[in-house]
Amino acid sequence: MPLSRSQSSLFRRFAGFAVAAAVAAGGWAFISGKGAGGIWAVLEPALNVLALGPERGTSQQRKGPPAGAPAAVTVSKPATREVVEWDEYTGRLEAMETVEVRARVAGYLDRVHFKDGQLVNKGDLLYTIDPRPFERTLDQAKAEVAQAQTKLDNSQKDVERGKPLVDRKFMSEKVFDDRENLKRDAEASLKVAQAKVRTSELDLSFTRITAPISGRISRSVITAGNYVSAGGGAQPTLLTTIVSQNPIHLYFDVSEANALKYRRLTMTGSKGVAGEQGSIVELALPDEKGYPHRGAVDFADNRLDQSTGTLRLRAVVDNAKGLFSVGMFARVRMAGAAPYQALLLPDSVFGTDQASKFALVVADDGTVQRRIVTLGPIDGGLRVVKSGLKAEDWVVVKGLQRARPGQKVNPTREPLQVTEAPGGPRPKAAP
Repeated sequence: MPLSRSQSSLFRRFAGFAVAAAVAAGGWAFISGKGAGGIWAVLEPALNVLALGPERGTSQQRKGPPAGAPAAVTVSKPATREVVEWDEYTGRLEAMETVEVRARVAGYLDRVHFKDGQLVNKGDLLYTIDPRPFERTLDQAKAEVAQAQTKLDNSQKDVERGKPLVDRKFMSEKVFDDRENLKRDAEASLKVAQAKVRTSELDLSFTRITAPISGRISRSVITAGNYVSAGGGAQPTLLTTIVSQNPIHLYFDVSEANALKYRRLTMTGSKGVAGEQGSIVELALPDEKGYPHRGAVDFADNRLDQSTGTLRLRAVVDNAKGLFSVGMFARVRMAGAAPYQALLLPDSVFGTDQASKFALVVADDGTVQRRIVTLGPIDGGLRVVKSGLKAEDWVVVKGLQRARPGQKVNPTREPLQVTEAPGGPRPKAAP
């Protein structure tokens, strides 16, 4: 077998060293009195090495390998299916309704009627404030109503008695007007007393604190026996919080570039794209594969955040099973373009040079061709090919290291092995 250039160079160096050593040894043999025969015995092995030369070897090596057959490769046609390009974001789940439960009247907390963290319905009793002071206030207000009613009745009778006296000129009009004024004053006093009764009844009802919405309640910040304030000179005491559970809101931010893309798609008549009211979003929790949950966009903010250059969107998500909790993060994706038919291939079939991506295609005569391709996103484990290939092209999928552009190969045609795409139909592989 012929040696390479580097191997030949090493051989020549070794031979030169061998000859020099032999000459030196021959001279020593001559000086030692061995004569010409001794010199020849030393030089003969070195001359034999030079005679063989770097290109000679065993008889089997001198024969060389037979002419090689075309390299064997496996080729397949790209898979085809309708794909949707998705834009992915990170979102946070928030409650549609959040209420801080605070006391509306001051007093000592008498009883807590719920367990921390339980689900409550609108109107459920949560706390009771000691009602006795408010009951006494109500009784006092009712007594004032009775007192005002008595004064009004007396004033009414005085007016009725004075009418005939005025007509007969036995009473001056000034005295009669005073009696009518006293009657009107009694009527006003009665209304004031009645208003106090209603206020006292309202304050008494506020001692029973009920759930304003349905949802999951937090822990009780205040326990029974503590004093709770209700405004005035102090901040009303926070008792607990309630957040609604179903449905739930999902907030996420999109970039300015994507916001413009969605708006232009909507203006051109593309339906179901991101940013459009009612467009579909898919989401998944951090421990889930794929995007098993769906929601619908119901709000887009009226301006971009100047500090981040993003636009906030909101989607409504069903939470009937109670899987989602307020504050959770979720992976979100939205359709960033209208669906289209695309070619798909495994990522492993593409090569990379300094400027572009390429694939190797085998022509009908077995010649390998190099095709520059433009790639899209991953869909169902396969890479979308936007340009550079056709559905009828046979692309090298195995044996890429043996295929060279311009050389002939021995292709084995096989259908492309594809798997079920998560959340979508299976690609159609060409036969």
